[in-house]
Amino acid sequence: FFTLLLIALVMGANHVAARLAFNNGVDVATAVVFRSAVSATVLAVIIRLQGVPFRFDALTSRQRRFVPLIGLLIGFQSLTIYSSVARLPVALALLAFNTYPLCAAFWDRVLYGKRPDRSMLLAMPVILFGLALALDVAGAASGLGAGAHWAKIGVGVAFALAAAMLFGVAMILTQHEITALDGRVRSCTTLGMAGLVAIVSAALHGGLQLPSGEHPALGWAGLGMLTFLYGTAFTIMFTVLPKLGVAGNSAIMNVEPVFALVLAWLILGQAIAPIQIVGAVIVVAAVMVLGLRRGGS
Repeated sequence: FFTLLLIALVMGANHVAARLAFNNGVDVATAVVFRSAVSATVLAVIIRLQGVPFRFDALTSRQRRFVPLIGLLIGFQSLTIYSSVARLPVALALLAFNTYPLCAAFWDRVLYGKRPDRSMLLAMPVILFGLALALDVAGAASGLGAGAHWAKIGVGVAFALAAAMLFGVAMILTQHEITALDGRVRSCTTLGMAGLVAIVSAALHGGLQLPSGEHPALGWAGLGMLTFLYGTAFTIMFTVLPKLGVAGNSAIMNVEPVFALVLAWLILGQAIAPIQIVGAVIVVAAVMVLGLRRGGS
């Protein structure tokens, strides 16, 4: 339980560190390049030290098709979630992204014909209601009105929802197509592909954009911390968790937006209205209950 809480805390802190880097000259592609390259290297070392066998030519033809595809999806998901974090308060970006269980159910139905179970159908309106409160869809909490409010947050929300859709389909493809592949190998190849996607994106936008402006030291701190935190979270997730056998309790990691809300307030000075906090609690609680029910079934 505490290991799962630690992962949620570290992942939430990773996104706060990313926003700190973005505020000081780093662009989204550069952040993804750094975090993916370092995390993939760490996992490659772990795989090597633990003697995990992996040869690409040993994969089935179906796995050889889907491993790169899933890596590409996660690469674009990384770019879109960081693009959202760069535009929205961190907690709101993560809350919008937290709709990915609904997206996964949608893709499972579309791609594999699996009907969502009753708990998912009951959770959908609750999650969407909470999200509507958290995002202040009418613009009442912001005092801007709906039009001006959505002009301000619309692009960030769109990026977060795109990230949720990409992550949802990646999860479903992983579940159906490459679940037999060792989790550490899956993660290493996925992060490697995500890094390649980010490198191409950076090249198309003039190369890496390193910290600059009035406080480049803060940018370097943010970039270093997001890389360290992301690598640490993935290392814990794919080496410790399989041994703990706590997959049924993994929904507890959905408290990540709550940790991000507190950290963003303390470090970045970001705050949201009380009604938005109520919405955040509804979303997190609904996703946690859904995950615990599905994990225990």
